[in-house]
Amino acid sequence: MKRVADWFTPAIALARIAWLRTILYLFVILDMHAFVRDTRLKGEHPGLYQPLFLARLFDLPKPSVANTTTLYVVLIVFCLIAATNRLPRLAGWIVAPAFTWWVLIGMSDGKVDHDHLALVVALWVMPTVASRGRGWNWKWRRDVSPYADQTRSEAAGWAIRCVQISVVATYFLSAIAKLRGAGWTLAWPNSAILTWAIVRRPHPVGEWLLGHPWMLQVMQWVGIIGEFLSPVVLWLKGRWQLLGALFFIGFHLANTAILLIHFLPTVVCWLAFAPLERIVPWFRKRWGSDRDAGQSEDQTEDSRQAKQQAGA
Repeated sequence: MKRVADWFTPAIALARIAWLRTILYLFVILDMHAFVRDTRLKGEHPGLYQPLFLARLFDLPKPSVANTTTLYVVLIVFCLIAATNRLPRLAGWIVAPAFTWWVLIGMSDGKVDHDHLALVVALWVMPTVASRGRGWNWKWRRDVSPYADQTRSEAAGWAIRCVQISVVATYFLSAIAKLRGAGWTLAWPNSAILTWAIVRRPHPVGEWLLGHPWMLQVMQWVGIIGEFLSPVVLWLKGRWQLLGALFFIGFHLANTAILLIHFLPTVVCWLAFAPLERIVPWFRKRWGSDRDAGQSEDQTEDSRQAKQQAGA
């Protein structure tokens, strides 16, 4: 049991949480304007609203101009606050339910995008971790900036692990859905689903692949096998884990090139696997060494000039 608990709560530097906060909360603002951007429109046309399960479970009110506009303003304001790592718990606990409601409204029209699973989970776990720093500070000193805080925390590890599991679950559950939709058979990888998708979303790269159907078949098998094996990434270490992450990012790049389908909300959550806490030490080491070298050269030059003046 202790090994299981240790796996779920690894000690991870608080700096990784700080970087993720900034990136994820700023991404939420982008998401509201680029991806789930029709929530306010549903407030203007509530007759088209078909509430999802969570909306029915919590008896959330129907969208209206008033509540969707309020949601928009609240999310913009508190995402900007949370992105600076100031008041992370207060701002985070406001953003998490607000964005969840925003997504529930935006996807209550018959289409639910599973690429938002990890992002929504990340917003709920980020506020569980306290910040020791004082918010945004370009000096990146340990006692000032949370981006440089190397203090290891099991609370931070638990939050990171939750995001990682959610990222992997996006792929694994997608594979389960493909099997279930095909009557629990392997009909999906043997089908012409990619051919149908390319015809539905014509694109030069995809149209070229239509002339090579065997390649599309191979891609379908690689995709579903990769999704089934995705949980393995959680136990990989170092470069192997990096290779696993690159495989799935390449998977999304291929989808974008062939079908113009992106999974950016999931892709950005892959940063939970990245050692973001090393960014500040790397810059500090590089800039500090350059500065020390410059100071040493200046001191050598001053010493040489002093000796010349003494000789004169």
